[in-house]
Amino acid sequence: MYQYTENDQTLIDERVAQFKRQTENYFKGELSEDEYRALRLRNGVYIQTHAPLLRVAGPYGLISSKQVRKLAHIARTYDKNYCHFTTRQNIQFNWPKLELVPEILAELATVQMHAIQTSGNCMRNTTSDHLAGVAVDEIADPRPYCEIIRQWTTLHPEFDYLPRKFKIAVSGALNDRAATQFHDIGLHLVKNDAGEVGFKVFVGGGLGRTPIIGQVIKPYLEQKHLLSYLEAILRIYNLFGRRDNKYKARIKILVKETGLEEFTKLVDAEWAHLRDANELSAERVDELKAHFASPAYDLAADTDTSFAEHKVNDKAFATWLAHNTAAHKVSGYTAVFISLKAPDMPPGDVTDVQLDAVADIADAYSFGEIRATHRQNLILADVKQADLYTVWQKLAALELATPNIGTATDMICCPGLDFCSLANAGSIGVAKEINEALDDLDYIHDIGELKINMSGCMNGCAHQSVGHIGILGVDKKGAEWYQITLGGSSENNAAIGERLGPAVAKDEITKAITTILDVYVKNRLEEETFLEAVNRLGINPFKEQVYANN
Repeated sequence: MYQYTENDQTLIDERVAQFKRQTENYFKGELSEDEYRALRLRNGVYIQTHAPLLRVAGPYGLISSKQVRKLAHIARTYDKNYCHFTTRQNIQFNWPKLELVPEILAELATVQMHAIQTSGNCMRNTTSDHLAGVAVDEIADPRPYCEIIRQWTTLHPEFDYLPRKFKIAVSGALNDRAATQFHDIGLHLVKNDAGEVGFKVFVGGGLGRTPIIGQVIKPYLEQKHLLSYLEAILRIYNLFGRRDNKYKARIKILVKETGLEEFTKLVDAEWAHLRDANELSAERVDELKAHFASPAYDLAADTDTSFAEHKVNDKAFATWLAHNTAAHKVSGYTAVFISLKAPDMPPGDVTDVQLDAVADIADAYSFGEIRATHRQNLILADVKQADLYTVWQKLAALELATPNIGTATDMICCPGLDFCSLANAGSIGVAKEINEALDDLDYIHDIGELKINMSGCMNGCAHQSVGHIGILGVDKKGAEWYQITLGGSSENNAAIGERLGPAVAKDEITKAITTILDVYVKNRLEEETFLEAVNRLGINPFKEQVYANN
C-alpha cells in the first residue's frame, strides 16, 4: 500500500484543523447554512433524514488492518457500532453527530485516512479493480496509476468547483471489474505493438437518471501523457459543462450534446498546450510501483495437501470455495471474498466487532491488507491455500462467509428511505424480503451468476441501470413502487438494462423477481447464465409472466 509522506500527512492534518474551525464557526452562527454546506461537502459530510452521514475515502479500495481497526473504533465511539461499504470503495458512517465530525476526521488522520472530496462538485475518490495486483488476467497493475491520479486530484485548485461531481476509474485487466465504462473517465491499461503500457481512454460514461456508456476518446495514450490528457479533458468539461441545470451538468451530457468527434477536437486543442508541461516520468512511475511491490509470498505454498483434503471432506467448505474465492497469480495463493451480504444484515454493513476480527485475520493470513469491492463486499487478496480452511471457519463464526458472491443474494442496495433524504422508496427492507424468498442456497447456486442492483431513487447509487436485474424505487402519490430493468452489465459487455414494463407495487416486487427467475430456469439452455438468457430471449417472456394477471 502507499504510505503517506510527511507532506501528505501535513495536508490532511491541516485540513482537519481547518474544518474544525469552520464547524466551530458554524455552531457559533458565524457561518450561514449555505456557507457551511459547501465546506462540509468538501469534507464528506451530508445531512440525511435522521442524522449526518460521513463518507470516508477508500482510495482504489485498499485498507490496512490498522485502518480497519480505526474504523471499528469510530463505529463504536461515534456511531451505532457499524459502518457501510459503498459501490465506490468508500466507507460511510450514518449516525455521527455533526459537532463531533472534526474529532472523527482527526482520528482518521492518525491512520492516513480522510474524507476530502468524497462529496461535492469535485474530483472524487479514484476507484479500481479489487483484484489489482493479484488477478490472473492482469495486463499491468493499475494501483500505481491510481495513486498518481489520487495525488493529482486531491485539492486541485483549478477543478475544485466543477459543474458536477467527477469520477475516474482504472482497470489493468482483460476483464473490467471496475465499471470503467460508466465513469466520467475510464482508463484501461493496454499494451501497444511494442509491448509498452499505455491507456485506452473512455469518456462520458455515467449512471443516475441518464445512464450512458462511455465512448473511446483515445485508443492508446502514452503513459507519460496521462496527467496532461486528463487535465485537458477536465478543462474542457470545466469550461463547457452546464451549470444552469444540475441534471444536465455531468460530462456525459456534454459529450452527448457536443458529439464525440467535436468533443475530441476540443480536448486535443487544449492538450496541445499541456502535453509537454506535465509529463509523467518513468522514474516517477517506478517510484509509485515500489509502494505496491508483491509481498513476501511463500514459494512452497502450493505443496500443501490439507486444502484438498478439507475440500473433499467438508461440503460446506467446498461450497464456500466455489463461490467466495478467486484465482491468484501466485501458485498456492487465493483471493478470498468476505461476504457482507448475510441474510440478517443490510447489504454492505459491517459491525465494529466484525471489523476488528477481520483486521486480525488479515494480519494473520493476508499480509495485513483488506480491500473493498464494487459490490459492497471485502477481500483478503493473498491467502495461502493451507490457510483457507481456517480463514473460512473464522469468517463463518463472524457471519461473514455466506457463500453467495456473484449470486442473486449478493445484492447491491442503497440505504433508501431508511436513511437517505433523496430516496423515493425503501431498499433495505425490500432486499431483505427478496433474500428471504431466495433463502434456499441450492436454488441460488443453481441459478448461478446473477447481479441484482436496487436503488431507492433516480440517483442510482446502487447502479440499478447496469444490474442483470435492476430495481428502482419510485414514488406514486406517496406510495412506494418499483421499476424493473433486465439485461444491464457494467463489465466488458457494458449494457444499460431495458425496462420490463410498468412499475410494480411494493407488496408485489418480491413475487415479480421470483417470477423472473422462474422464467429463466424454465427457458435457459445448458450452462447459460441469466444475462446470456436475457440477451437471447429478449424481455418479452419475462414481461408476459410478471404482468400475466394485470
